[in-house]
Amino acid sequence: MKRTLQVLNEMERDGVFTRYAIAGAMAATFYVEPLLTFDLDVFVVLPQTPGGLLTLAPLYDALRARGYSEQENECIRIEGVPVQFLPAYNALLEEALKEAQEIMYEDVPARVLRSEHLLAICLQAGRSKDRERVRILREQAKLDQNFLADVLRRHQLEDKCKLWTE
Repeated sequence: MKRTLQVLNEMERDGVFTRYAIAGAMAATFYVEPLLTFDLDVFVVLPQTPGGLLTLAPLYDALRARGYSEQENECIRIEGVPVQFLPAYNALLEEALKEAQEIMYEDVPARVLRSEHLLAICLQAGRSKDRERVRILREQAKLDQNFLADVLRRHQLEDKCKLWTE
């Protein structure tokens, strides 16, 4: 994982994407007991093409140039870790990336989404596994309730949160 994060930092420095943060179950493990996961979800802000479209092609080209071409479903292996790159495609994800917390993982700097944003993203995604993650985050993570309430209000997720948590 250490070397995987080093590669992500190199790619950000090289401008392949302008910002990244660890998301999903791996991000949740920074706040709660470990969850079962098979990959590292990474949200990224990608440079826009002249036509205004977002494409992962330059990201995959940069990985191939670094010797990483082994694909596994929607993931690419970086130093043995399956990594799924997900573009920040809406306001909640863009905010989550902007507010991501700087961490150190084995002396390597990285960013991880805040627990409040992880919870909001789970609500927005709405899958059954997300419902369970909401429960776990509420029980185990140290959530800033004021910050969470503000995020839920701004992204119209208050009603869904009430429905899922009552």
